[in-house]
Amino acid sequence: MRLAMWSGPRNLSTAMMYAFGNRADFDVVDEPFYASYLVKTGLNHPMRQDVIASQPHDPKDVVQGLLGPIPNGCPHVYHKHMTQHMLPEIDLAWMADVTNVFLIRHPARVAKSFAVKYDGFGADELGFRRQWELFEHARSLGQSPVVVDSSDIRANPSAMLSNLCAAIGLKFSDDMLSWPQGGHARDGVWAQHWYGAVHRSTGFDGPESQMPQLSGALDELVKEAMPYYDKMCQFKLSPVR
Repeated sequence: MRLAMWSGPRNLSTAMMYAFGNRADFDVVDEPFYASYLVKTGLNHPMRQDVIASQPHDPKDVVQGLLGPIPNGCPHVYHKHMTQHMLPEIDLAWMADVTNVFLIRHPARVAKSFAVKYDGFGADELGFRRQWELFEHARSLGQSPVVVDSSDIRANPSAMLSNLCAAIGLKFSDDMLSWPQGGHARDGVWAQHWYGAVHRSTGFDGPESQMPQLSGALDELVKEAMPYYDKMCQFKLSPVR
């Protein structure tokens, strides 16, 4: 199985990569389109030059790698994708050859967390609209892509990961509930800026706290993202089996 997990930033995506990466039957790939995205957009993200030097820039080369042999003799591979990295000019035909899963989180929580690490971002960088477009594309391919809410995972990791595995035809493993402290060998070079909290962790955090109250530009971004989040919520896995 090639499992493509689609999320925006600050959305439990690294913890989910660690969960699958702790299984003996999975290899993982960390944000393979990141360098291509930075080259195409010119965005001045933290560690921009390091990211660009670490990965192929041509999306066709990235896709070829994703669909090639899975490293380390593993039967499965987990692709951690940021939806905003999939720029409109990228051919999405390859999505037909992977199992697409969509990880969602309330826009207010995403915006607040992202603002701590990166200033001056716009709605497209949060990835909500693109996530909906990619979900619709997966459906147009005849797939029934799974949607899972990160808040539900944090509230009950065992139940939700078991539900997710069942939905994609994979046997659940307790190995997914914890991982070694300090990061994963497959982390992208950007991990030192973005992954501090998850590097200190050995498992999923507990239930999320009260919804943040935002104002000004962040509140406007949340309002713009909410219709796409609400659409995705209609398809999410139930937290009860």
